[in-house]
Amino acid sequence: MAKVKVTQVKSIIKVPKTQKLTIKALGLGRIGKSKEFELTPAIKGALEKVSHLIKVEEINS
Repeated sequence: MAKVKVTQVKSIIKVPKTQKLTIKALGLGRIGKSKEFELTPAIKGALEKVSHLIKVEEINS
Protein backbone atom coordinates (compact mmCIF):
# COMPACT_ATOMS: atom_id res chain seq x y z
CA MET A 1 0.00 0.00 0.00
CA ALA A 2 1.06 3.55 -0.61
CA LYS A 3 2.00 5.77 2.32
CA VAL A 4 0.86 9.38 2.58
CA LYS A 5 1.77 12.28 4.83
CA VAL A 6 -1.24 14.39 5.85
CA THR A 7 -0.81 17.95 7.17
CA GLN A 8 -3.61 20.17 8.45
CA VAL A 9 -3.41 23.56 6.72
CA LYS A 10 -6.72 25.21 7.69
CA SER A 11 -8.58 25.73 10.95
CA ILE A 12 -11.54 23.58 11.97
CA ILE A 13 -13.44 26.60 13.30
CA LYS A 14 -16.80 27.00 11.52
CA VAL A 15 -16.75 23.57 9.87
CA PRO A 16 -19.47 20.95 10.45
CA LYS A 17 -19.12 18.71 13.51
CA THR A 18 -18.63 15.59 11.38
CA GLN A 19 -15.58 17.17 9.74
CA LYS A 20 -14.17 18.20 13.14
CA LEU A 21 -14.56 14.62 14.34
CA THR A 22 -12.86 13.30 11.20
CA ILE A 23 -9.87 15.61 11.76
CA LYS A 24 -9.65 14.43 15.39
CA ALA A 25 -9.92 10.77 14.30
CA LEU A 26 -7.00 11.32 11.93
CA GLY A 27 -4.94 12.54 14.90
CA LEU A 28 -4.76 16.12 13.71
CA GLY A 29 -6.35 19.19 15.30
CA ARG A 30 -3.82 21.97 14.92
CA ILE A 31 -2.62 23.80 11.84
CA GLY A 32 0.77 22.41 10.85
CA LYS A 33 0.36 19.04 12.57
CA SER A 34 1.24 16.05 10.38
CA LYS A 35 0.69 12.29 10.46
CA GLU A 36 1.64 9.41 8.15
CA PHE A 37 -0.89 6.78 7.05
CA GLU A 38 -1.11 3.67 4.90
CA LEU A 39 -3.60 4.57 2.14
CA THR A 40 -6.43 2.15 2.93
CA PRO A 41 -9.99 2.69 1.62
CA ALA A 42 -11.13 3.93 5.05
CA ILE A 43 -8.31 6.48 5.31
CA LYS A 44 -8.86 7.57 1.70
CA GLY A 45 -12.55 8.25 2.43
CA ALA A 46 -11.70 10.29 5.52
CA LEU A 47 -9.12 12.32 3.59
CA GLU A 48 -11.64 13.09 0.83
CA LYS A 49 -14.18 14.25 3.43
CA VAL A 50 -11.81 16.92 4.79
CA SER A 51 -9.71 17.54 1.67
CA HIS A 52 -10.28 21.31 1.88
CA LEU A 53 -8.61 21.42 5.34
CA ILE A 54 -5.53 19.27 4.67
CA LYS A 55 -2.56 18.78 2.37
CA VAL A 56 -1.71 15.22 1.31
CA GLU A 57 1.78 14.21 0.10
CA GLU A 58 2.76 10.79 -1.17
CA ILE A 59 5.80 9.26 0.54
CA ASN A 60 8.27 7.36 -1.63
CA SER A 61 9.41 4.18 0.09
